[in-house]
Amino acid sequence: MIRHCVMFQWADDATEESKNALREHIGELSTKIDGVKAFSTGDDVGVSEGTYDFCVTADFDSVEDYVVYREHPFHKEFIKTYVRPIIASRAAVQFEIK
Repeated sequence: MIRHCVMFQWADDATEESKNALREHIGELSTKIDGVKAFSTGDDVGVSEGTYDFCVTADFDSVEDYVVYREHPFHKEFIKTYVRPIIASRAAVQFEIK
């Protein structure tokens, strides 16, 4: 099992409307792209300094399934439409769940 974890830091000029649009539509990634076994998202709860603002995790049976997700046209369009315009930085990791 492969877990994909990506964190976003909002840009200073990101509006609540644009952040809410991302939140509203991000679940579509798991329903429109085959191979996603589990999918969760959430805003940072504000307990620690220096954290990212928003996180997504997605689980896949294999690296190949993750690559299909990563390269899927719907995923690429989602990033272009909802993510890139409102983030200042991003961090991601893919790791094996044992």
